[in-house]
Amino acid sequence: MGDSTGHKHKHLEFTLAAVSELSSSSSVSSSSTPVIARFSADDGVAALRFHQGSEFIDGFNVDLGTSQLFKLGPLQSLCVSESADTNKEKSYSRGVSIRFRNEEESRDFHSAFEQWQMESKGTHLPNGDISVSKSKFDNKIEPSSAKMYFHYYGQLLHQQNMLQDYVRTGTYYAAVIENRVDFTGRVVVDVGAGSGILSLFAAQAGAKHVYAVEASEMADYARKLITGNPTLGQRITVIKGKVEEAELPEKADILISEPMGTLLVNERMLESYIIARDQFLVPNGKMFPSTGRIHMAPFSDEYLFVEIANKALFWQQQNYYGVDLTPLYGSAFQGYFSQPVVDAFDPRLLVCPPMCHVLNFNEIKEEDLYEIDIPLKFTASVGTRVHGLACWFDVLFNGSTVQRWLTTAPGAPTTHWYQIRCVLSQPIYVMAGQEITGQLHMIAHNAQSYTIYLTLSEQGGIIQTSSCKLDLKEPYYRMSQPQPYTMAQDQQPHQLLQAEDIPPIHTEDLDLEELELLQQPSEPLGAQ
Repeated sequence: MGDSTGHKHKHLEFTLAAVSELSSSSSVSSSSTPVIARFSADDGVAALRFHQGSEFIDGFNVDLGTSQLFKLGPLQSLCVSESADTNKEKSYSRGVSIRFRNEEESRDFHSAFEQWQMESKGTHLPNGDISVSKSKFDNKIEPSSAKMYFHYYGQLLHQQNMLQDYVRTGTYYAAVIENRVDFTGRVVVDVGAGSGILSLFAAQAGAKHVYAVEASEMADYARKLITGNPTLGQRITVIKGKVEEAELPEKADILISEPMGTLLVNERMLESYIIARDQFLVPNGKMFPSTGRIHMAPFSDEYLFVEIANKALFWQQQNYYGVDLTPLYGSAFQGYFSQPVVDAFDPRLLVCPPMCHVLNFNEIKEEDLYEIDIPLKFTASVGTRVHGLACWFDVLFNGSTVQRWLTTAPGAPTTHWYQIRCVLSQPIYVMAGQEITGQLHMIAHNAQSYTIYLTLSEQGGIIQTSSCKLDLKEPYYRMSQPQPYTMAQDQQPHQLLQAEDIPPIHTEDLDLEELELLQQPSEPLGAQ
């Protein structure tokens, strides 16, 4: 069913159980004649009208351009609208309470209300159609990426993986419970609530009410889990939808969320966390977490470099069923090095003290996360070959009673985030005390991730520079593979590597002992 103004929706009319106006005692039910809610657009103005039989119900008309719809329960909603009093030349609010016959009709009504409201705020085109205004999320994220993202987090097995990360879950629990003073009697919004575990933590800490906002199908599981814990669940409302599109009946004193991805920013949920802050948080409200830090340091790992380089050796075959594969070897070699490596590594592989880049969630703007530029400057602690940049992150829960950090650092208890390493296809050689400079430049893309541009330069006698481009969306997950690191890792290239794959090392810069070490024959990887 459609109309002449370009609205083409499945539901234009809804049969209700009852409707009443809050400012008066008037109420209309469907006991005898059904009460109908009808969306229409007369003279280009989108409105919601109620009628019983063939008669419109006076005083219940709603202008969709100046109204909001709140879900009070499975079958109960409240529509609040702004109306103009022409005599007093000021606006006043009024509310219409709507009761539905079942939950399915309630969901369909909310969906239609949202769509009609978006179109009422859209732009009329010359042909009479209406250009629909998309939410911030829809404008910047590719639909196929969003579909896969919400499908992934809508499955219990992936939620279980995160819940069983006891470093993550235990730190959140401690940060909340140890800071009860921040939660007791307060309104809390859980951004991207998932299974609802953080909402339940907030309720345990004495929150007055918690709004758990979750866009995936996990919202239904969260509602089931919360209902199964009634003493806590009576103070939790699950709202199914994107935080960019959600509307709440009151402001929040505290935001709680787990918006961190690999390298802190992957999946771009931090932007949703910031949007929630701007939309829902009262001035000077608290954010759990409130600060994030990206830590970085150059590393040396010959085993990893050889492992990645040898993946491309398949493409060096000159007679693969009669086909010469070598024309694609160079592209395959660079392709493998365009994948950030996700694993847990030995902190002794770091060749410099780390530096960090701070993100203050209380102050940062959403747009600041679209492009992140980090100048790099390190001092080498040892003389070795630098194979790339290692990164990890931590976040701060700045409670009034206890401050807690959740860290993913190498050497600390491993989390499901692990650490990440950007590997250079052309390593650089440094001597102890030499300065290493460079840049880590990250640009957000519409697949909910970032393109990474890394440059490292050694500022010694012979300036060496190496760069790489990586896609954070497509990492190499190496966590399950054995890592036989010893106290002093042998830095010999694997025998499968061709000589031209290893960049030349200027022997005039090396002493006799280093020269002899480089000339020794390498052992097979298995022997090491």
